Amino acid sequence: MIMLQNILKAIRISVILWLITGVVYPLLIFGVGQLPALREKANGSIVYNLENKPYGSSLIGQVFTSERYFYTRPSAVRYSQGRQGRPTGVSGASNLATSNPDLLKRVVDTANQLRDENVSPIVGDFIYTSGSGLDPHISLRAAQAQIERVAKARGIRPEEVIPLINRSTDNRFLGIFGEPGVNVLRLNYTLDLNERVSNQRRNQ
Repeated sequence: MIMLQNILKAIRISVILWLITGVVYPLLIFGVGQLPALREKANGSIVYNLENKPYGSSLIGQVFTSERYFYTRPSAVRYSQGRQGRPTGVSGASNLATSNPDLLKRVVDTANQLRDENVSPIVGDFIYTSGSGLDPHISLRAAQAQIERVAKARGIRPEEVIPLINRSTDNRFLGIFGEPGVNVLRLNYTLDLNERVSNQRRNQ
């Protein structure tokens, strides 16, 4: 009889703990995340275009190949985009040692490609992948090195791009940790938005 009571008590406690940790707590956290001040980040910081379609997440980088856009850092997992992003997982680095010839070949090939595209100076952001493979930022120096190329491709003056870079720059965390970084997705979206607004004004 005592054993049966203990078993029933253990079952009740398990059910109560499951309700608290598996139902009540997740719903509470979800509800808090939907508050106006937190909703954007809780839902993935999705950037929407003018047609209200997802453009991408400002928390995760993505591949840009057009001359009209700023390039992101190389990614060992291609930012988990498409079939080429799947074999090595959704996040991570190549784990190649500095003595590995495959790493040296990739770095040299990337540097030669950038040189052919007249990208100067060739900074580390263009050559070395991040640890996560999902980094959405590049350094200010890397963004400045691409201004001429992007401005020429879009038919605008380089001076018009600089304010957009400043607007897309995240400062040091708490003002002291890390370095300022340019969010590439936000910058490229701002470029598209600015171009569209300019075209609308010309057509009016």
